[in-house]
Amino acid sequence: MLMNCRLGFNAFCAVALLALPSLAAAQQPIRGYPSRLLAEQAAKEQLLHSVPNPDTVREQIRILSEEPHDAGSPGSRRVAEHILRRFKSYGLDARIEEFEALMPRPVVRRLELVAPTQYTAKLAEDVFPDDQDSGDAGQLPTFNAYSAEGDVTAELVFVNYGLPEDYRLLDSLGISVEGKIVIAKYGRSWRGIKPKLAAERGAVATLIYSDPRDDGYWVDDVYPEGPMRPEHGVQRGSVMDMPIRPGDPLTPGYGSVPGARRIAIEDAETILDIPVLPISYGDALPLLRELKGPLAPESWRGALPLTYHIGPGPAKVRLALEFDWEIRPVYNVIGIIEGARYPDQWIVHGNHHDAWVHGAADPTSGQVALGEAARALGQLARNGWRPDRTIVFAAWDAEEWGLIGSTEWVEKHLDELREKAVVYLNTDSNNRGWVGVGGSHSLQTFFTEVARDVRDPLRNASVLDAWLARRNLGVQGSRPDTLFAISALGSGSDYTAFLDHVGIAAGNVGFGGDAQSGSYHSGHDTFDHYRRFGDTTFVYGALLGQFMATSIVRLADAPVLPFEFTNAARTFRRYVDEIETAARRQDATRALDLSSVRAAVDRLDSAARRYEAAYTRLDALPAAQLRGRSAALADLNRTLYQTERRLTSSEGLPQRPWFRHLIYAPGFYTGYGVKTMPGIREAVEDVPDAAVAQREAARVARALSEYAAAVEQAATKLETILR
Repeated sequence: MLMNCRLGFNAFCAVALLALPSLAAAQQPIRGYPSRLLAEQAAKEQLLHSVPNPDTVREQIRILSEEPHDAGSPGSRRVAEHILRRFKSYGLDARIEEFEALMPRPVVRRLELVAPTQYTAKLAEDVFPDDQDSGDAGQLPTFNAYSAEGDVTAELVFVNYGLPEDYRLLDSLGISVEGKIVIAKYGRSWRGIKPKLAAERGAVATLIYSDPRDDGYWVDDVYPEGPMRPEHGVQRGSVMDMPIRPGDPLTPGYGSVPGARRIAIEDAETILDIPVLPISYGDALPLLRELKGPLAPESWRGALPLTYHIGPGPAKVRLALEFDWEIRPVYNVIGIIEGARYPDQWIVHGNHHDAWVHGAADPTSGQVALGEAARALGQLARNGWRPDRTIVFAAWDAEEWGLIGSTEWVEKHLDELREKAVVYLNTDSNNRGWVGVGGSHSLQTFFTEVARDVRDPLRNASVLDAWLARRNLGVQGSRPDTLFAISALGSGSDYTAFLDHVGIAAGNVGFGGDAQSGSYHSGHDTFDHYRRFGDTTFVYGALLGQFMATSIVRLADAPVLPFEFTNAARTFRRYVDEIETAARRQDATRALDLSSVRAAVDRLDSAARRYEAAYTRLDALPAAQLRGRSAALADLNRTLYQTERRLTSSEGLPQRPWFRHLIYAPGFYTGYGVKTMPGIREAVEDVPDAAVAQREAARVARALSEYAAAVEQAATKLETILR
C-alpha cells in the first residue's frame, strides 16, 4: 500500500510528527509524492540524516585502507568480507558474488636511458617514516594494467599530453613517432588514450609521467609536507581500451563467472598493442634532459628544471616489460532490502572497494559513504519500515582494472536488469567541497530536490545553496544562475555498464573541489594522507551518506517515480545546437542535416509538457483512490523507468557495439570524457565524415522519437489514473 505511518514504523512516525507539527505545511514538494505524504517522508529522512556519522566514516576509512587491497589479492578478499559483515549487521540479505578475470601483474619492469648518457629508472615510490602505511608490504608495483609485453630500444619523442592535437602539431613540424618510444604527460585525457594514439602513429612504446606543473611542487608542497605528488610518486592505472568495452578482456559481452568460456589473449581487442609504463617525474627528468630537436611550444612545457625539447633523440631508451597473464578472483559484495510492494523494481547503488594500493581516497572514501547510507536504511528498517521497491547495495571489485566487477555482474544479470532496474546510483571517491552530479537528464529535477533538502553543516546551508553560491561566486553585472546542473556521463566508474550497455537511468554523485591531492592511484593514497589533506573532518563522507540515503528512499517509496523530461528535452536540444555549429565549421560536414533530430526533440518537448500537465494533478486524487490503483501505478512506473532504454540501439555505436546508448558515451579518443550524441558528434569532430554523421543522425532521431513516444505513453497512463 502507499506509504502511511504503518506497522512498527508507526511509533517512530508519531514521535517524529509530534516533534515537527508544522512540517507538512513547511515541507517543499518532493517529486513523485502527493503533498499529504510529505510529512511522513520528512520524518523518514530526519532519521536517515541522523545516522551517518563523521566518527564512523573516519574509523571505517582507517580500517578499509589499512593494507593494500588490489583486486584479486587476499587483501581484497578481506575487505570484501569486512563489508559483507557490515551489510549483514545492518539487516541486509548479503552475499559475495564471485567472478574471475584476466588481471596480469608485472614480473619484469626495466627502463633505462642507454644514450647519450646512461640512467636506470628507480620505478619505485618513496617510503615516508611519518606515514607508516606507505611502506607496507604487498603493494602492487608501479605499472599500467593491460599493457603489451615487449623489450624495445628506440629514440625518445616528447608528445606533450599525447592527444590528437599534439600529433597534429608534430605533423606540422615534420616529426614522426614511427619506430620511436614516446613520452607523454599525464592529464587532459584518460591515460589509455595516450598509448592508443601512439600505437596508431607507429610508436613502439609509451611512457607516461606526472609533470610537477600539473601534479607536483608547482601546485603545492609535496607529500608528506603537503598534498601533492612527490618526486617519485607514480600514478598506476589501467590502459585497457575501455572506449571499445570495459570488463574482463576474455569474456566479451557475457559474465565471467568461474568456468566461463574465454577467448584467447591474442584475440582480446581491449589489450594494448604496445608496451606502456607510468613513471615518476623523478625518473622522467633524466630522460627529458637528453632530448634535443625543436624547442617544445610554451603550452607544452612543464615545471621540471630543464629546457623542454621534442626530439627525436638523441635520447635513446630501452623499455622491457613482462606479465604473468593470470586469471584472478573478483569479489562483488551484494546486499539487498526486498521491496514490500514492487519487489521486481530495483534501485541499485554501487561503489567499488578495490584499490591500486591502500586507496583511502579512491575508493574507500566513497565506499564508506555507501556503507553509511546502508546503515541508515537498516536503522529505518529496524523501526518497522519496508521499502516499496527493492534496494540493492553493491560493493564492486576490480573497478580499477577496467570496471570489471560491475560490468561482469551486469552482463550476468542482463535480462533481469533490463526488466527490473529503475535507476543505478554510483559513488566513487569523495572529498571535501561541493556536490557534483552527473547522470541522465530525466533525473535532474530529482537530484535538485535532494540537494535542496540535505544540509551542509560546515557551510550552514543546503547542499544546493552551497553549490549555487560557489557557481555564482564573482558573478557581476549578470543574473545569477539559479539552476542546478548535472553533467552528462562518459565513463571511468561503475555506472558505465548500467547506463551505456543496458540503458538504465543513472546518477553519479560525490563531493569535492576544495582540496588538492597528488595521491591518486599511488602508494601514498593512505589514511594519513586523507585525514591530513582530504576530508579532514570526515563531515563530507557523512554528508554523502545522507545524500545517497535520501536519494534511495525517495526512489524506493515514490508512488510515481520522479522522472521529469523537460530538462532532458532542453539538454538534448543544446547538444544538437553544439553539433550543428561544429559541423558548419568544416567543409566535409557543412551540409549535415539535423532537422529530423530537431523534430524528434520537439516531439519530446511536447510529450514532456503533456506529462507535466498531468503530473500537476496528482495532488487532487484522493488517497483511497490512489491506493486502489496499485496495478495501474506499477504499469505507469514501469513505463517511466523503461524510457531510458529507448535511447539505446542493439547495434551499438560505430566501431564499438557494446556501447548502446545513443545520447551518452565516452569518446573513442577521450576515454572517460563524454561525447553526447556520440555517433553524430564523432563523425563531425574526430574524423569528419558527412555520410556517417547523417546516418547516425537518423538513428538518433529514431531513438529520440521512441523516447518521446514512451513519455507520451506515460502521460496517457497517468491521465487515466487521474480520471
